[in-house]
Amino acid sequence: MKPPRILSIAGSDSSGGAGIQADIKTITMLGGYAMTAITAITAQNTREVTMVEALSPAMVGAQIDACVSDIGVDAVKIGMLGSAAIAGAVADRLESLGVPVVFDPVMISTSGTMLADDATIAAFERLMQLATLTTPNIAELEALGGDGAMRARDVAYLAKGGDAQGDVVQDRLVLPGHAPVAWSAPRIVTRHNHGTGCTLSSAIATGLGAGLALEDAIARGREFVRAALKAAPGFGAGHGPMGHQAVRQA
Repeated sequence: MKPPRILSIAGSDSSGGAGIQADIKTITMLGGYAMTAITAITAQNTREVTMVEALSPAMVGAQIDACVSDIGVDAVKIGMLGSAAIAGAVADRLESLGVPVVFDPVMISTSGTMLADDATIAAFERLMQLATLTTPNIAELEALGGDGAMRARDVAYLAKGGDAQGDVVQDRLVLPGHAPVAWSAPRIVTRHNHGTGCTLSSAIATGLGAGLALEDAIARGREFVRAALKAAPGFGAGHGPMGHQAVRQA
């Protein structure tokens, strides 16, 4: 069987823990074929982001077009976008693509750096309508207006609970017209948690591209993240990377 073709549209993380780099590792370890459309280049490590430089919307669009026109795409993951214009260029192309889309509305890095301005966050509206699933963490959900606003948008979203307090982490899937579905597991206490959101969203996209049902793709993605957290190599003085290389779940 050919691997599912997964296109990650996201920013590059020079330290390799998050962004495009985490997506490639996740997609590969889950048996997918990873392609990329890089939206921005960052200079960062486990402690801080020191510089961000967005690519042009035309270049981002050209990367997407190049992948779609030749190799083809079975599912898309969207992460850091870099600008409102890039968000628009991505949405233009997704409207006619007709494949599952997982949108991780990245706004703040693990180290606390803002990665999306107000105009970019406003441009998220169109992408949430196009996405099969949006995956906000607690801060992102609040910035998007909370559960009430998300329900009013009539979109599917996974409210991630990793940033909450407590010994148990709960992620909650909300689908229009359905009762929420929740997954709970004991918290893995570690500072090596850089790229958890990127990893989960690309893992879900890989599952959807392989034909898994949404709930099954989420469940497998959560287990992949937990295994990678436990296998973290311990690099860096801050929020270190996870151990993607130790988790093969194809």
